[in-house]
Amino acid sequence: MIEFLSGKLAELTPAYAVIDTGGVGYLANITLTAYTALEGRQEARLLIHESIREDAYQLYGFLNEQERSLFRELIGVSGVGANTARMILSSIPAPELEGVIISGDHTRLKNVKGIGTKTAQRIIVDLRDKIKPTGDTLINQPVAASETYDEALAALTMLGFSRPQSQKALKKIFDADPTIKVESAIKKALAMM
Repeated sequence: MIEFLSGKLAELTPAYAVIDTGGVGYLANITLTAYTALEGRQEARLLIHESIREDAYQLYGFLNEQERSLFRELIGVSGVGANTARMILSSIPAPELEGVIISGDHTRLKNVKGIGTKTAQRIIVDLRDKIKPTGDTLINQPVAASETYDEALAALTMLGFSRPQSQKALKKIFDADPTIKVESAIKKALAMM
């Protein structure tokens, strides 16, 4: 198993990078996020996921463990192949994608080219409990009611509920009623947890 490749960046396109390691050029399929980060650099280090099939041997390169881990989770979902997973990670950066999955925002996933409603919902159902939010996870919060939302979130976290759990409950509440008052939002959230 190849864990990572490190060496001279011999070629870079939005779809793949060729890394010269010890005189051997390895082609690794990459996301647009990786492409943007590698642009203009002479050296590169990519974490690798190997895909070995009967008809192909392909490498997929990632900037960090969070991105590679999400890729591996995505390809484990029925109907999501390596190229679809790469397309998702190219459209939604890894920290944001974790937030999209945790908050159940299938509409955001559906906006990715090649992802339909059923696939988006399947990704969320299959991965919601597997994704552990990191400090980088960006969970979408309603914009219109942000002051009320922030007060309710602060109250719930002071009561001892985890931030991601509170954000998830409040997102559902504010999506249903953006004009809800702080006290009502807290009461509804407590009933949901």
